[in-house]
Amino acid sequence: MKPVDFIPFVEDLATISGEAILPFFRTSLGTEDKNKGGAFDPVTEADRAAETAMRRVIGASFPEHGIIGEEFGPHNPDAEFVWVLDPIDGTKSFISGMPVWGTLIGLQHNGQPCYGMMHQPFTRERFSGDGRAAQWRGLGANGKPAERKLHTRACEDLSHATLMTTHPALLVPGTLEPFLRVEEKVRLSRYGGDCYSYCMLASGLVDLVIESGLNAYDIVALVPIVEGAGGIITTWDGGSPAKGGAIIAAGDKRTHAQALELLNARG
Repeated sequence: MKPVDFIPFVEDLATISGEAILPFFRTSLGTEDKNKGGAFDPVTEADRAAETAMRRVIGASFPEHGIIGEEFGPHNPDAEFVWVLDPIDGTKSFISGMPVWGTLIGLQHNGQPCYGMMHQPFTRERFSGDGRAAQWRGLGANGKPAERKLHTRACEDLSHATLMTTHPALLVPGTLEPFLRVEEKVRLSRYGGDCYSYCMLASGLVDLVIESGLNAYDIVALVPIVEGAGGIITTWDGGSPAKGGAIIAAGDKRTHAQALELLNARG
C-alpha cells in the first residue's frame, strides 16, 4: 500500500480519538504528573482513552504496522509503516479549558514522515498534509462545512516575522539563550500554541515556530503539514525533524536561514 491509501483510515482514527476525548474536555477530569519532582508534565484519562482506542483499531486493521505513542510503549517501531500518535498535544491547555490542543496522527514510511493530521474535535478542525500539499477542513463563517488548501506566507526578514513557541521556560537547558537571540529580532512573539502553532504557520498566519526537547510523537504528524503548505521544518542543525529534538519550522526559507544562523551563533 501507498501512504495515500491510508488517508480514509486516518480520518476514522481522528473521529474515534475525538469521541474518546471530548467527554472529558472542560470537566473535572483526573490529571497525573508524569514528571514528579520536575517540570509539570500532565497526563489525563482522556489522553489514555484516546491512545488506547487508536491503538486498538490500528492493531486490528494493520497488525504488521508499528506504533509509537506518548502514553504507552512502542510496538514494532522498525516496521515499514509506523503510526506516531499524540492523543492530546497541548495537555496543559486541555486541562485549563483552553481549545489550543489537538490530536496528532502521523504515519511514517521507512522511518520518514509521509502523512499527518492534527485534529481538534472541539473546534471541529482537521489540518492534514502529505508533504506535497496540505489542507484545512472545518466549519465556515456560516456554520457549514468548509475546506481550503494551506499555504505558508512569504517573509523575507526576521524583523517582519511572527514567532511562536510553547513557552521559553519549557526549552531544554542550553537552548533558551539561542531562542532569545531570535526572539529579539522578530516583530512579534507568542507563547502557548503547541501543535496549533505549526498549523497556523501552514495557514500563513505565523512565520516561525522554535522549540526544543520534542519527541517524535510531538512532531511527526506536523512535518507533512508544514512541508505540504510550502514551509520548511528541520532540527536546529538543519537535519531531519523525524525523531524530534530541537525543532525550527518556517514558512519562508529566508527566515529559516536567518533564524538558524542566530540559533547556532557562538558567543
